[in-house]
Amino acid sequence: MKENQIIYYTDELNDEFSGAEITPRTIDGDYPYLHRNILWDFCSFMVQNFLSMPIKVLYSKIKFHIKYVGKEKIKPYRKNGYFFYGNHTQPFADTFIPSVGIYPKRNFFIVNPENISMKGLKHLVEMLGAIPIPGNKEAMKNFIKAITEKIEKGYSITIYPEAHIWPYYTKIRPFKEVSFEYPVKLKAPVFCFTNTYQKYGKKQNKIQIVSYIDGPFFVDETLSNKEAKKKLRDEVYKSMVERSKNSNIEYIKYVFKENS
Repeated sequence: MKENQIIYYTDELNDEFSGAEITPRTIDGDYPYLHRNILWDFCSFMVQNFLSMPIKVLYSKIKFHIKYVGKEKIKPYRKNGYFFYGNHTQPFADTFIPSVGIYPKRNFFIVNPENISMKGLKHLVEMLGAIPIPGNKEAMKNFIKAITEKIEKGYSITIYPEAHIWPYYTKIRPFKEVSFEYPVKLKAPVFCFTNTYQKYGKKQNKIQIVSYIDGPFFVDETLSNKEAKKKLRDEVYKSMVERSKNSNIEYIKYVFKENS
């Protein structure tokens, strides 16, 4: 992506600008969401929280001069499992921005199947915490089991409700409440992080990511599941929209274009 580039979009919910062209594998009932193997879990833990962490920290500091605001809000929940929602604005950095911000908590990601379909990288991506969206009912059962187990173990699960990557986008795209089904089902706390793009430096000519952490938001158990999902979604969306107003530089301009 180049500075001052203009990208035209027609659909805020479905347009994708990551630039990646990967044929997704089918996630069916045979997909191993849970590895009942001590060695696998140990290797995954080492890859997630030790071997990859220096790369994550250095990249985020050098490339984006990243700053986190609101980390104190998650400290009381360091032993609790929770869901972490954020805006999707970086093809590579979004795989670790939340993990760095809440370290040393072990963090997992709900991802599209494309993310674990890259040749030679499937197992590494899985060990880094990727949990692909299931493709059928049988796979969904295993998917829910995996999410439930991770929350019960006190891990965090990151979800990008916008689903599609819009690099350097400074607003919050509308997203559905479907992904809020998980915290409602598990009665788990919810936090959100909003990555904003701001000027810094003596001449204010450099760009950095300032990530705001907000929450916790709790499931309203007096409501039906449908109503509770919508309430959580609205609370998170409102918080992210408000935080996004702190962006003060537009590295890439997005312009709506009607379909002809």
